[in-house]
Amino acid sequence: MQTSLQDRKSLEKRRSRDDEKDSEAYDVTVSIAESTEGDEALKLVGRERTAQFSEEYNKKLRRKLDFLIPPLCAAVYFTQFLDKTSLNYASIMGFPITGQHYNLVSLAFYLGFLVWEFPTVYISQKLRVAKYLGANIIVWGAILICHAAATSFGAFFALRFLLGMCESCVAPILILIISMFYKKDEQGTRVSWFYVMGLTQIFGGFVAYGVSFYDGHNIAPYKIIYLLLGGLAILVGICVIVWLPDSPVHARVLTKEERVAVLERVRDDQGGTENKHWKKDQIVEALTDVRTWLIALTTLMTSIPNGALSNFSNIIIKSFGYTSKQTLILSTPGGAVASLTTLLCGWYSDRKNERMIPIIFCLIPTIVGSAMLIGLNGSGNKGALLFATYLIGTFGSALSSVYAYNASNTSGHTKKNTINALTLATFSVGNIIGTEIFQPKDAPAYIPGKIAIMVLLTVQLFVSLLLRWINLRLNIKKREKLEEEKAKHGWTDEDVQRERERHAFMDLTDKQNLFFVYTA
Repeated sequence: MQTSLQDRKSLEKRRSRDDEKDSEAYDVTVSIAESTEGDEALKLVGRERTAQFSEEYNKKLRRKLDFLIPPLCAAVYFTQFLDKTSLNYASIMGFPITGQHYNLVSLAFYLGFLVWEFPTVYISQKLRVAKYLGANIIVWGAILICHAAATSFGAFFALRFLLGMCESCVAPILILIISMFYKKDEQGTRVSWFYVMGLTQIFGGFVAYGVSFYDGHNIAPYKIIYLLLGGLAILVGICVIVWLPDSPVHARVLTKEERVAVLERVRDDQGGTENKHWKKDQIVEALTDVRTWLIALTTLMTSIPNGALSNFSNIIIKSFGYTSKQTLILSTPGGAVASLTTLLCGWYSDRKNERMIPIIFCLIPTIVGSAMLIGLNGSGNKGALLFATYLIGTFGSALSSVYAYNASNTSGHTKKNTINALTLATFSVGNIIGTEIFQPKDAPAYIPGKIAIMVLLTVQLFVSLLLRWINLRLNIKKREKLEEEKAKHGWTDEDVQRERERHAFMDLTDKQNLFFVYTA
């Protein structure tokens, strides 16, 4: 049963009087509940839990959120990935840029992405994140349509650069929204729902296949792709502005009671929601946390293969001896493999409270697939080579697990945004490098590039295990510190719970907050 909002207010007044009585019993260094730099959530809820909601009520609320937030996030990511990889389809549909210039046009997207990542995250923290996201989607839809009018290398390079700038805000904002509305043991699954980018490979492959039958002379087939995808992006952007909530505090699609319930659901996770102020100490903590750089390294090593394969996978399949039309259809099963892997890793991630083990699961098949492509090169065994390209598609799920890791293992709004921005900046650096590991001189086999993918992902296996070990060690140290504080102050379990509730929405970082628990 949930208390009424009137009861909650009166109970909060009584609790505030109790706080004055208890002030001498708690060490100020442990209870930082008097901070004036708290979370936006404090506009709706108190420092301590003042409303209780039944399990049945929370399940019903979660279903309502599931019908709204993951589908819109999926539409955004679906559109982004489809638009980003549109060059891959255009490459075998009469695209006028080839050779090293094609590599540079591919690189331009990630260059724009890198240049604008930190500014866009800074701007988004100052604004309503969903509205800012929707505006960016509409703008990049218009930029895609402009691709149909471009004819020169310079024009395509500039348009891809601008496209990267607009799309750089997507992942940080989606990660933030998922972390605000869902508990830690729900986040991996929800991230996997919107990250099923393999569906874009299926959808894009069939659309490109259909367009490839166009034999008119009024417009080139690749231009039709850009017009269709640009129009779709504008439609999705409008939907995001209208329906995607910015945070639980500002979710107009929820009643006031439901907004309070959302916040109380995530209180014990200690992740907080949002704070509009950038905090220097949180930036410093993010940059001096060794886990930040291990996540950046993880993102880099899994993004280099992404930069290569998202733009060259169709060229590789065609090199086996297939026609352009056959290549477009034969690329779609790889999307199904990638989607299934992402969903299974997301499910396992939440079920077992793991983030790094799913990364290991999805990298091993890619390492095997790369080895097959190298070993079977020139064998003429089309079936085995094609199967190897499908195996390679599993590595994409790694970034989904990285997103879930960031959502579950970082607290403090500025620290979250800093780490998410750094993650996506290294994502763009990795993709820039990736566009260059498949050199024209190595065509059509691209053996050096395939060897690079295999080596990078093998090293990443050990980085994942190291990250997992660090988080487990940090949890042990936090439990030991909490036991020390309990003994020092004579806290009961009820006192500990009260302190945990007080810390939840104070915009503390995971290191500052004694009650924050890391997910391995």
